[in-house]
Amino acid sequence: MESHHVEIRHLTFEDMSELKSASERVYDGGALSVWTSAILHRLFTVFPEGQICVCVDGKVVGCALSLIIDYAKFGDEHTYEEITAGYDFTTHDGEGDVLYGIEVFIHPEYRGLRLARRLYDARKELCENLNLRAIIAGGRMPKYAENAKSMSAKTYIEKVKSKELYDPVLSFQLANDFHVRKLLVGYLSGDVASKEYATLIEWSNIFYTKSVKLINARRSDVRLGLVQWKMRPMKTLEELIEQIEFYVDAVSDYKSDFVLFPELFNAPLMAEFNHLSEREAIRALAGYTDQIRDKFCEFAISYNINIITGSMPLLEGEELFNSGFLCRRDGTFQRYDKIHVTPSEDRSWAMRGGDSIQVIDTDCGKVGVVVCYDVEFPEYIRLLADQGMNILFVPFLTDTQNGYTRVRHCAMARAIENECYVAIAGGVGNLAKVNNMDIQYAQSALFTPSDFQFPATAIKAEATPNSEMTLLVDVNLDLLKQLHSHGSVHTMRDRRKDLYTLARTDKAKQKD
Repeated sequence: MESHHVEIRHLTFEDMSELKSASERVYDGGALSVWTSAILHRLFTVFPEGQICVCVDGKVVGCALSLIIDYAKFGDEHTYEEITAGYDFTTHDGEGDVLYGIEVFIHPEYRGLRLARRLYDARKELCENLNLRAIIAGGRMPKYAENAKSMSAKTYIEKVKSKELYDPVLSFQLANDFHVRKLLVGYLSGDVASKEYATLIEWSNIFYTKSVKLINARRSDVRLGLVQWKMRPMKTLEELIEQIEFYVDAVSDYKSDFVLFPELFNAPLMAEFNHLSEREAIRALAGYTDQIRDKFCEFAISYNINIITGSMPLLEGEELFNSGFLCRRDGTFQRYDKIHVTPSEDRSWAMRGGDSIQVIDTDCGKVGVVVCYDVEFPEYIRLLADQGMNILFVPFLTDTQNGYTRVRHCAMARAIENECYVAIAGGVGNLAKVNNMDIQYAQSALFTPSDFQFPATAIKAEATPNSEMTLLVDVNLDLLKQLHSHGSVHTMRDRRKDLYTLARTDKAKQKD
């Protein structure tokens, strides 16, 4: 097989003669062969960065030409001449929001190398780097004239989309993630093969941000610190807070955005209430919760880190909840409750489940926090995912490896089915003098979706089992955007909502 050197680069004015020759080989006469030196000179003057060419063995054999336009000025009803201003290109607007494709062509002798796909990919990269919301173009339908007597242009498009018919332009565009917005009539004068019809095609830039912040912008890379907390005897609240600050300090030194503590990490303080019944002891422990929360809020500010406080018992009147707080580094905090209590929590502590199902806004995007047993209920997590959650935090406490296995495998499943990251953090060690809290087993970890952008095992990082330690791991939120739009499968998008639905009840809505 003959090998070639292929290069994608910006088109230069010196390339024009080669480009003109290639253009004339692609199209036979008419308006599509008007790419003269004067026209190209005007295009280079207004937008040189938008003109891309492909070279094979040093020879320019194809290109993609484009403009930036303010799409609101044109809308969906427009012609090629209106977009190009009759090849004067006065429509180019550096402050516009759309990259408009005005030409793509490949020399016929080089079409077997799939060079057009490279040009389309380069154009997508340009759109992303310029922070434009979309690529839009009027696509020719060169095979439509052959079918015009037997079907309408609309039917032709539908048959190409369903792959009953093949169109060299439209089929290619659909295969490259473009979708048809509408049918354009009289788009390009003289395009006999398309009967002057065109498809208005669009590719959306999933990384587009409407306004770019110079400071306090949300970053795509987020660093998490997971605390695999050791349950050790502690006699005073001060001793517990000292241990909390140690971990917050250590994790913040690595510029982490979040630190996650386990469920009921403050259980060592329950030793002083061991003379009470289990039900009374857990309620006595709840007396410390407000003080610990206030310290967490203080540390979130002083160490510039968002703290997920695991969970602690919380009394509201006579009702006991298993609750935690996301303490933001701006000084605010938001409470979350475990909504599914275990049979043991109900039996031993008379604990009640919360009623709120909501994501939490942070400076790193929307996150969810569910406590231990909650992660074993896929409906709950899916409702959070539907609210835009990117990272799910799961503080947990399990006494046996069986219990841990349930949490671990359910957390991995939630990451895959909801296309999000899931971080779990648990406690280890023994509390010999605390009733109902004597042994713990944990292996903290960060799980990912399962696709090419992520580890083959869907495990980004995991701690050493049953050892006191911290786990520091980075996640990239842009990878989730790519997965949502271009993943091998689309578990969120492909749901059959015509057959089944999932919704919060009125009770949950009232709480939120």
